[in-house]
Amino acid sequence: MQTTYKTRSRRDRQSQGMSTEPIAPAPPDVRFDTKIAVLLRDDLEPWQRLNVTAFLVSGLGATVPEVVGEPYEDGDGVAYLPMFRQPVLVFEGAKETVQAAHRRALGRALPRAVFTADLFTTGNDRDNRAAVRAVPTAELDLVGLAVYGPRNGVDKVLKGARMHP
Repeated sequence: MQTTYKTRSRRDRQSQGMSTEPIAPAPPDVRFDTKIAVLLRDDLEPWQRLNVTAFLVSGLGATVPEVVGEPYEDGDGVAYLPMFRQPVLVFEGAKETVQAAHRRALGRALPRAVFTADLFTTGNDRDNRAAVRAVPTAELDLVGLAVYGPRNGVDKVLKGARMHP
């Protein structure tokens, strides 16, 4: 994981002159033992990619409590909802890549969420669940998959996928 640090503009730094204060070391790169990944079918429209990603990760946050961090609070004490404690990596691949990743995720018994093409035509949670339930596993028209687990296991599930641009 790369970390981005904001720095002051050069003008601000130059106006302050040299400091005798020691510079605090940058925090060490955080490397998680686990990975949260979303795999999207590469033929989706941009709005579909965003919608599918949001739905998929909501399933992980709701059922895998260790992926969620602590609540946020700003400098004025205003509280905000907690978010994932680690990055969500988004990948894409052809229909066959998504299907193969689904089979591998099932084989590894990793926590997972699915989004099928049928869900674009439903308008509520009850109909979404009924649409998935109506289709046998091997025949699901998968457009997205979220998976969580050990880094190496998730990497093996995602074999053949590429990072989303």
